[in-house]
Amino acid sequence: MDKIYVVYWSQTGNTQAMAEAIGKGITDAGKEAAVVGVNEVSMDELKKANGFALGCPAMGAEVLEEMEMEPFVSEVEAFAAGKTIALFGSYGWGDGQWMRDWTERMQSCGANVLDGEGYICQEAPDDDAVAACEAIGKQLAAL
Repeated sequence: MDKIYVVYWSQTGNTQAMAEAIGKGITDAGKEAAVVGVNEVSMDELKKANGFALGCPAMGAEVLEEMEMEPFVSEVEAFAAGKTIALFGSYGWGDGQWMRDWTERMQSCGANVLDGEGYICQEAPDDDAVAACEAIGKQLAAL
């Protein structure tokens, strides 16, 4: 499958900017990127994919957004085994515990988390964070 999904939830636009940079990396590597909000993606399409990216900022006490992203991730857990999943998101406080928890959660259901950890940046992605996200996209395109 040449289309690679980058699915995200964003409140302030920071995680969306990261998703768009991952999408750019995918297209720069010659594949088609589908950068979509969490409520716009077909679970059937994700089930067919070898790999995809999921993004969500830290919310509350360093948890995933609870109304849309959390139920979505719970659904993904049912078919994540054997998939390569890149995790990413921004945060404004804390130390990234939500991402460590999310990484462990995905690994415990059999997913291969790209690079063994999620990628995080504080607040809006700077040039280095954008470059790192583009590199994630290129890695996904090489699967």
